[in-house]
Amino acid sequence: MKKYQILFVGESWFFTTTETKGTDQFSIGGYQTEIGRIREYMSEFAELTHIPAHRISEDFPDTCKGLEKYDVVMISDVGANTFLLHPDTFFRSQPTVNKLDLIAKYVRTGGAFGMAGGYMTFMGIEGKAQYKNTAIEKILPVTMKEQDDRRECPQGFAPKVVDRTHPAVKGLDGQWPLLLGYNEVQAKPEGQVLLAHGDAPILVTGSYGEGKTFAWTSDCAPHWMPDEFCSHDLNKRMWKQLFGWCSGRDV
Repeated sequence: MKKYQILFVGESWFFTTTETKGTDQFSIGGYQTEIGRIREYMSEFAELTHIPAHRISEDFPDTCKGLEKYDVVMISDVGANTFLLHPDTFFRSQPTVNKLDLIAKYVRTGGAFGMAGGYMTFMGIEGKAQYKNTAIEKILPVTMKEQDDRRECPQGFAPKVVDRTHPAVKGLDGQWPLLLGYNEVQAKPEGQVLLAHGDAPILVTGSYGEGKTFAWTSDCAPHWMPDEFCSHDLNKRMWKQLFGWCSGRDV
């Protein structure tokens, strides 16, 4: 099988830690990403081109042609401002490409797009992800809240399959492992809820123009998606079938 070509954007961060030892204090910094863990559980069926959050201004395509070589474009845990505030606009007041509008155009003309949940997607922590009322909310099969939309579930929950006939989850029977949280959204009337936690949508699919979209409202790596979920066969099969459905390659 030819692997799906996925443009995976985000899921990276810098950190600063201040340590105090008696009367002495110092700071250390570093960089982390979960893309290795995601690549590992998708390795049999997907080849990921990763653009870390801090490289979006430079590396994210600024034309539809640049996006069209991918089967699916996916954003995870990086906010709207990173796409909208190119340094030429923010520091030099120059017009630049609206990359969220570009994604919408790509989907409208037949592309596939998905968003995964986290502290900086949908609306995220303190509402700082800021995707509400953007082109991304317009093309996704869900609407977003006005504020912080995180729902922490430290006790864990196992998502339930709602629509077993959909190609993305067909045949995914058995007990799912636990997730530890999600972003609270509402499915649009035309959206198809495939996985849920009670009334909360976890996986919703839809279409926009000639293209297809999906919203996975939990994480695609820790902390909301524990190792057990990452490596579970149901998780691997779900992503394989989801990519197949939204790309139109395997239905």
